[in-house]
Amino acid sequence: MVGAIIPPPIAQILQSTSGALLTHSSIEVTSSTKAMPITTEQSSVIRLKPLKPTANKYKNEKVEIAKKVYEEELLKEINEDRKTHGKKSLDSVKRTELVFDEKTGEEKEEKETKNIKTSTTDPESGCFHKGEKQKCFAYSHQTFCDRHGFVVEVETVPGNVHDSTSFFKPYENMLRKYGGDIKNIALDTGYNTPAICKRISDDGKTMFAPYQRTKGRKGQIKKKEFEYDKEHDCYVCPVGHILKYSTTDREGYRQYKSNPKECETCPLREQCTKSKNMTKVITRHVWQDYKDAVDERRLTEEFNDIYPKRKESIERVFADCKEQHNLRFTRLKGLKRNQHQVLMIFACHNLKKMANWSWDINQSMAKTHSNILVFCIKIQNIIKDKIKRKWHPYLNTTLSTI
Repeated sequence: MVGAIIPPPIAQILQSTSGALLTHSSIEVTSSTKAMPITTEQSSVIRLKPLKPTANKYKNEKVEIAKKVYEEELLKEINEDRKTHGKKSLDSVKRTELVFDEKTGEEKEEKETKNIKTSTTDPESGCFHKGEKQKCFAYSHQTFCDRHGFVVEVETVPGNVHDSTSFFKPYENMLRKYGGDIKNIALDTGYNTPAICKRISDDGKTMFAPYQRTKGRKGQIKKKEFEYDKEHDCYVCPVGHILKYSTTDREGYRQYKSNPKECETCPLREQCTKSKNMTKVITRHVWQDYKDAVDERRLTEEFNDIYPKRKESIERVFADCKEQHNLRFTRLKGLKRNQHQVLMIFACHNLKKMANWSWDINQSMAKTHSNILVFCIKIQNIIKDKIKRKWHPYLNTTLSTI
């Protein structure tokens, strides 16, 4: 296969199955003088196709909470922020407790756990539920594509892993391959988190994401109505009362609390807080400034030019692969098998686009050649006509002077 043009997904599947390393790639994110390159990212969910009545059976399990990629960086930022405000430093982002083990007779560290539903048919899948969709066991594909719709990176994860958590691994893989060619990255709302905004900004890329609507009870005063004063590091409520800094928790959120005496007589207290101690608490992440920069970019002309291309690229990729390449369901068990399947699906998608491009170019060249031939024939006829009539003006002039 020397000299063969192989899209990235084919190179990955061949490398993962046969161990061959194919570094030549025909798909790149290219730059131009007018339009900067765009990389769009989104996750697609495929559901397990039941093959027998027990396919959707599950059991409840208690698993350890996985460590986040940016935990060490976040802990450093938290301790610096707490030190600035005169607070003690934290040892770790997670709370650690020592419990007595009756079997060994020693104290051991108890790790944070959570309860999840595990499929008895495919334990590596995850229980997926979003909006009004039915709960099901599924796999999620974190997918990157360029502005032309060519898939450049994909990573398969269980369906119960949030997009903001599974974003970093495929993002790092993509940067290693095409980092120098990427200028702009358009993401879905689920990726608009302070950690992702900071990571993309530190890498020198421009992130575009839509507005994330704040959650809250109907009829209650929303967080955006509280104005943040960066100079004095405090929040000002709609009435004018100040919420002062209280502490920075282990998740990286600064807490700003109001004065209970001021809230007790406030006319908007019922619409502001239901707290029994009559204290309003507003949280702000230590990396919130990066997220605010992304939100402000949404109001620029650059956003209106770039972000609408996302629905023309990654959304089109998922729609095409679901309808024509069986991306909607899977009949395979296991994370690795589904990773191989989606690599082959996107490889076929890329090859199809390359074939269509090649056909369009050939048709365009044939049409151009035809137009040139017609133009040459017209020029030739004009020249012949001019040669035939070359002496007519001379003869007319000569006859008129005799």
